Amino acid sequence: MPELTLLRADHAPAVLAFELANRAYFAAWVPDRGDAFFERFTDRYAALLAEQEAGACAFHVLVAGDGSVLGRFNLVDVEEGAAHVGYRVARHVAGRGVASAAVRELCGLAVTRYGLRTLWAAAAHENVASGKVLTQAGFAPVSPAEPADLGGALGTWYRRDLVRPW
Repeated sequence: MPELTLLRADHAPAVLAFELANRAYFAAWVPDRGDAFFERFTDRYAALLAEQEAGACAFHVLVAGDGSVLGRFNLVDVEEGAAHVGYRVARHVAGRGVASAAVRELCGLAVTRYGLRTLWAAAAHENVASGKVLTQAGFAPVSPAEPADLGGALGTWYRRDLVRPW
C-alpha cells in the first residue's frame, strides 16, 4: 500500500528516478524543469529540505512498497494559515485515483499536522485531469489563473477551506 510521507534526505535517489522517468510526461502539462534541475539536483534537493525545515513548505512523497516514488504532493508558501498545493504523479499510475486520494490525504494533514485553514491550487485548462483531482478533493474553482501563474498556460484557481475534524 503506498504511503504519503514527509520528504526526507534518504528519499533523494527515488525522487530523482521519479523525476527522470516521468520528465517527458510532466512536460506535457507543466513547464519542463530543464537540464540544470537534474545537473544540480543534489543542491536543489538540499534547498527543498532547508525550506521544509524552516516551515515555509511541507514536501511529501507517495512511496510504493518497493521504495519507488509514485508521486509528489506539496504544500508551498505556507503563511498565515494558508498554503498552495502542488502535485504530480507517475505516468504509470495516472488515471487510477492515486492523485485524488493523495491530495485528499494531504488536505487532512494540512489541518491536523500543519494547522492550515485554506489551501489554494491552480490547474491549466488543458490539464482536465488535474482539475478533476482538485474537485474530487473538495476544492472549488474560484477565479481565472493567468499565464504567469501556470508557466504560460491559462487556467483556474481553486480553493479549499479546511475544517478541523474535532
